[in-house]
Amino acid sequence: MTVDEDSRRLAELGYKQELARTWSGFSNFAISFSIISILAGCFTTFGQAWNNGGPVAISWGWPIISVFILIIGLCMAELVSAYPTAGGIYWWAAKMGRPVHGWFTGWLNLIGLVAVTASVDYGAATFLNITLNRFFGLQVSLGTTFTIFVVVLLLHALINIFSHRLISVLQNVSVWWHVFGAAIIVAILAFGPDSHQSFGFVFTETVNNSGFADSSYWFYVLPLGFLLTQYTITGFDACAHVSEETKGAATAAARGLWQSIFFSAIGGWILLLAFLFAATDVAAVNEGGGFVGAIFDSALPGNLATAIFAISAIGQFFCGMSCVTSMSRMTYAFSRDGAVPGWRLWSRVDRNRTPVNATLAGCAVAALLTLPALYAPPGTTTPVAFYAVVSIAVIGLYLAFIIPIWLRLRMGDRFVPGPWTLGRKYKVMCWIAVIEIAVVCVYFVLPFVPAGVPGDAEFTWTAVNYAPIAVGVVLVAIGLWWVLSARKWFTGPRRTVEESVVEQPYGSSS
Repeated sequence: MTVDEDSRRLAELGYKQELARTWSGFSNFAISFSIISILAGCFTTFGQAWNNGGPVAISWGWPIISVFILIIGLCMAELVSAYPTAGGIYWWAAKMGRPVHGWFTGWLNLIGLVAVTASVDYGAATFLNITLNRFFGLQVSLGTTFTIFVVVLLLHALINIFSHRLISVLQNVSVWWHVFGAAIIVAILAFGPDSHQSFGFVFTETVNNSGFADSSYWFYVLPLGFLLTQYTITGFDACAHVSEETKGAATAAARGLWQSIFFSAIGGWILLLAFLFAATDVAAVNEGGGFVGAIFDSALPGNLATAIFAISAIGQFFCGMSCVTSMSRMTYAFSRDGAVPGWRLWSRVDRNRTPVNATLAGCAVAALLTLPALYAPPGTTTPVAFYAVVSIAVIGLYLAFIIPIWLRLRMGDRFVPGPWTLGRKYKVMCWIAVIEIAVVCVYFVLPFVPAGVPGDAEFTWTAVNYAPIAVGVVLVAIGLWWVLSARKWFTGPRRTVEESVVEQPYGSSS
C-alpha cells in the first residue's frame, strides 16, 4: 500500500493525514517491541514474581501467561488491520459500539499509557541510579531516584518533540539494543558465574516472601507473581497509535503488533531463565527483597554486574522514550475528537507535525502519578507505589483492550475485516482474551503485602496498593462525567476531512 492509499484509507475512516507518514513496517514493530522491553519489565518487576511464587512463577508463569497475551494481541491485530488510526482501540470501540464504549475505552487507554510511561521511566531511573552509583558513587535513595525519574521524563519529552524522524531512527536502534543487549546478558550469566542452579530449582522451586500464609500460595500468592509477565508484555497497542505514521499500516501495524509480543515472549523467557540459573545465592536474593540485582552481585564479579546494569538501564531509557511516543499519539487522537478537557490545545501539532502539547501534558501527569514513590514502607527497598503504578498500567490498558475485543465478538459476521484477519478462529480467541483480562484485573487490585490490608496489625498506608483507588476514582469520575455531561455532546470520532468519503472494504474501488 502506498502513502496515497494509506491517506485515502484514513480519509475513509474520517481523518485528514496530519501526522507525517514516514515510519516503515519495521519501525512500527520496533515501537511495541521497545515498549514491551524485556530489558525493562524483566528487570524491574522480577522481584514481584520472585517474592510471589519464586522460580515457578517465572519459569512456568512467563510462557503460560505469554500465550494468553499473544491471543489478546492477535485479536487486536485483526482490529488494527481494519481500522488503522492513531486513536487505536478507542476508535475501534466507538466504531463497533456506541460513543459510550469509545468514551470509557479512550480514558482507560489513556490512563494506562500514562501509568506505563510513569512506571517505565521510574524503573529506568532506578537502574540509572544504581549504574551511576557503581561508576561514580552517586547516592542510591528514593529522593535521588525520583529526581533522575523527572530528568528522564523531561529528556523523553524533548526527544519526542524534537523530530518524528529521530524517533523512528531511535526505535530501530532500540530493537537491536534489546536483541544484542539481552544476548550479551545471557552470555555473561552463562559463563560468568562459578556455578549454576539445577533444572529442578528453576522449574520446581517455590518461594513465598509475600507475608501471606503458605496455604494461599496457589490461588493468591502465585497469581500476584504473574504481574511480571502481564506488565512486561503490554503497551503493544502502540502499533495502532502510530499507524497514521506507518506506511502500509493495514498490514504492517497488524503484523508488528503480534510479532512484537511473540518475539518478546521468547527473548524474555530466555533472559529470565538465565537469571534463575544464576541465582545460586537464594539467601542474598531474599535479603535483597527479590531485586534482580542481588543475583548479579552475588553471582558475578563487580565489572560484569555493572555491565548488566548499564545495558538494562539504556534499554529501559529506549523503552520509556517509546512509551512517551505512544502516549502522546493517543492523547492527540482522543483530544482530536474533543474528549479531553482543553482538547484544542492537546490536538495541536507543530510545524514538524508533532503533537508537542500532548507530549508535555502526558509527561507532567506521569510525574504527578508517581509522587507516592518518594515513600516506602520501613525495611523495603522498592516502594509499593511503584508496583501500584504498574498495576494501574496493566488494569487500565487491559480493561481498554477488553471492550473492543468484546464488541468484535458481538458483531460477528457484521464485522468487515482488513487484509489481516483471524477468519473463523476469532470466536474462540476473543472469548479466551476476554476471560483472561477479567481474571487479571481482579488479581491486580488486591493487596500485595499483609501490611496493605486494612485491619491488619501492621497496616500502613505506604504499603497500600492504591491501584484500585486510582482506577476506581477514575472510573467513577468518567462515568459521572458521561452521565451528567459528555453523553450530550460526545459523539465519538469526529470527521476532519472536508468532503464526505464513503467507507469501503479493502479491495473495492473508490
